[in-house]
Amino acid sequence: MDQASPQCMDDDAYRYAYYQDECLPKVVVHFPVAPGATLTWRVQANSTLTVKGARLWLTRISSPYDHWIAPGQTFSLQRGERIWLSTDGERTAQVSLTSALPANGVLARWLGQLAGLRLGPPSPR
Repeated sequence: MDQASPQCMDDDAYRYAYYQDECLPKVVVHFPVAPGATLTWRVQANSTLTVKGARLWLTRISSPYDHWIAPGQTFSLQRGERIWLSTDGERTAQVSLTSALPANGVLARWLGQLAGLRLGPPSPR
């Protein structure tokens, strides 16, 4: 038997994790990468990089491979890795970097509880 029985699947845990991730506040940073420029930094939080405009070259210190990210594609970055970005050609690439809002202590617990309430839009009475 290669597959698990549907009765063993924990759908509630999956839905809760997805809902919590979608409801928590996010930080989005937009910046251009000009032709001929190379940007580098250490990623401070798990993030998703999105590209518009021109194809983007990305390399990571932890990987022997280079990545070419076409406009409209996304790329996941892990906290702590160092990356380098540059464009391909004569067009400027517009980059968006999205990560969860860093929350510490009481704020993190409060946001987690708020996301767990699964509040929807108000219903008419």
